[in-house]
Amino acid sequence: MANKRDYYEVLGVAKTASADEIKSAYRKLALKWHPDRWVNGTDAEKKTAEENFKEAAEAYSILSDPDKRAKYDQYGFAAEQMGGGAGGFDFGGMDINDFLRNIFGGSFGFDFGGFGGGGFGGFGGGEAQQRVLRGRDIRTSVKLTLEEIANGCEKEISIERARPCPDCGGKGAKNDSDIKTCPTCGGQGRVRQQTRSLFGMGYTIGTCPQCQGEGKIITNPCRRCNGTGLERRRETVRVRIPAGVENGMQITIRGEGHAAPHGGVNGDLLVVINEVQHPQLQRDGNNLFYTRIISVMDAMLGCEISVPCLDGSYKVKVEPGTQSGTVVKLRGKGLPAMQGYGRGTGDLFVKFQVWVPHKLSRSERETLEQMRNNSSFTPDLTREDKATFDKVKNIF
Repeated sequence: MANKRDYYEVLGVAKTASADEIKSAYRKLALKWHPDRWVNGTDAEKKTAEENFKEAAEAYSILSDPDKRAKYDQYGFAAEQMGGGAGGFDFGGMDINDFLRNIFGGSFGFDFGGFGGGGFGGFGGGEAQQRVLRGRDIRTSVKLTLEEIANGCEKEISIERARPCPDCGGKGAKNDSDIKTCPTCGGQGRVRQQTRSLFGMGYTIGTCPQCQGEGKIITNPCRRCNGTGLERRRETVRVRIPAGVENGMQITIRGEGHAAPHGGVNGDLLVVINEVQHPQLQRDGNNLFYTRIISVMDAMLGCEISVPCLDGSYKVKVEPGTQSGTVVKLRGKGLPAMQGYGRGTGDLFVKFQVWVPHKLSRSERETLEQMRNNSSFTPDLTREDKATFDKVKNIF
């Protein structure tokens, strides 16, 4: 109860709002948050839309009922405990199609296929409104190097897509007089058919078979597009890729998919990221890993090496006595987090592998034999060395 928002606040109306004002406010929210509008959104967007839609529906179910509204005004959410029903709204006991039709009337244009089917339409007053068609989405992919991912980039993507016919402007007919209201559905795009069942007479509502839900028919179609209002063209789209994307991630470009027939809503362009493997660096999330092989002499005496980074090379000092498997972290030399995902910038981890020669000359062997029993060449795994080893042994 404590997390619920006031029903008047949810609908954005005053406590003195009339029934018509409440209904009008709910119409706008239902249109904005209906799941069909967010079918191509991210999981977070879909979840937000579903929660907001249900919240608005719950508020309307209470404030549209004079008795429930009176109890809610007097007792708030406590009215639920008194049988007022001011909470716990659930679509499970009712037909969502019937509920929304009662709100929006016959002009409500969502095509319900189990709460989230498809086909989004408009609505208004009590006038007949046909279904608004939506173009199909286009899915493509783009290859990116780690350097491009680190900085973000723009890519030109060539796609073939349906676009409005230039001769008729996408209407399907050159003259407006050639576009007529469908006589079968009267322009609504849907027809009601009476049916008989064990429970008596009823009816079902389906797509108009003559106009296929558009509400209009073309008597003299455009010769170029044969009345479809569309033609296929290959075009180039510039896509902005944000920094920090990952392999397999999908970026949605709204309205850059196929055009819809007769002035409908364009589909979306879905761009899938294909990350090109770097020749030297390996990626794990926002962190990068690099393995460098050094000689025994460099490990014993120390040296300075050049490490490849995404913004150029970086000098790293190899301390004298470096052991094989030692890991050095270059803070902030990894990949940035994509906006909204993760925090900060990753690091670059450099792992040293000491190379041991396979063959030695006689003089080299004699020299090493003289040093074999020297205390400096006797392994001594101190407590500090062991702690460091245990800390980094599982990094790679």
